[in-house]
Amino acid sequence: MAEVLVYVDHVDGAVRKPTLELLTLARRIGEPVAVALGAGAENTAAALAEHGAVKVLTADAPEFADYLVVPKVDALQAAYEAVSPAAVLVPSSAEGKEIAARLAVRIGSGIITDAVDLEAGDEGPVATQSAFAASFTTKSRVSKGTPVITVKPNSAAVEAAPAAGAVEALSVTFSALATGTKVTSRTPRESTGRPELTEAAIVVSGGRGVNGAENFSVIEALADSLGAAVGASRAAVDAGWYPHSNQVGQTGKSVSPQLYIANGISGAIQHRAGMQTSKTIVAVNKDAEAPIFDLVDYGVVGDLFQVVPQLTDEVNSRKG
Repeated sequence: MAEVLVYVDHVDGAVRKPTLELLTLARRIGEPVAVALGAGAENTAAALAEHGAVKVLTADAPEFADYLVVPKVDALQAAYEAVSPAAVLVPSSAEGKEIAARLAVRIGSGIITDAVDLEAGDEGPVATQSAFAASFTTKSRVSKGTPVITVKPNSAAVEAAPAAGAVEALSVTFSALATGTKVTSRTPRESTGRPELTEAAIVVSGGRGVNGAENFSVIEALADSLGAAVGASRAAVDAGWYPHSNQVGQTGKSVSPQLYIANGISGAIQHRAGMQTSKTIVAVNKDAEAPIFDLVDYGVVGDLFQVVPQLTDEVNSRKG
């Protein structure tokens, strides 16, 4: 069976969930070969093997931390040349898509971004995408070269499938471009204790109807009761009520959780573009004519300041 390269997103050896999803998808089209780079790369092997990686190619060098993107592209290209894979899969983060695009240019291949599903085809892997704010679903395949495909988080359920996970050192020769953009400083992001927005299984968002930064505590309380991430509409972010890093929408982050709860959000197309592929959508809005209700699986017409605290209390009572 052909091998499939999977680029590993990890933090000091702790593998992030989107990579485990990629391994699940990779097994549909071949044998996953993981590529883990940077500090702690070898510590990823156990988790990767548990989820189907037949091999784990590792490399560590100061360049991966000291410079942006290009050293990782150099390493992934080295892995590509060593393995000659049937496809290359990369998580659809901002960095992941840049790595994938640069690799595709280097190896003369087509690229598909933001896939939400993957299946084997007679002429190569077939990727499913949601297009035009999820108004259409398309199936595509790369017609030239080795497919490079980025996959959105929460697109597949993580499935364990133990494999050998043999660790092999990857030899990387960095290009002249590798040191073009240097990292001059880092500031740790303050942890909220909540999951990463784009990776969360549940997202609770607030919009214009929250009516002030001080009222987002109502949204946060519901999110915390569910172990969810907190999102915000563009209107809420533009008003300064919540950080831009939490914006869901066409000009913010695209999410695809199992459950999305929209509170006080009208449902403008800009917002819908960022959350329309969510598996189950619930909305709370006092305007029965709000466009968001055309999209939802469950809708509550009511004042969010009455509905959301009751929902939070009910969730907490059932947890006890």
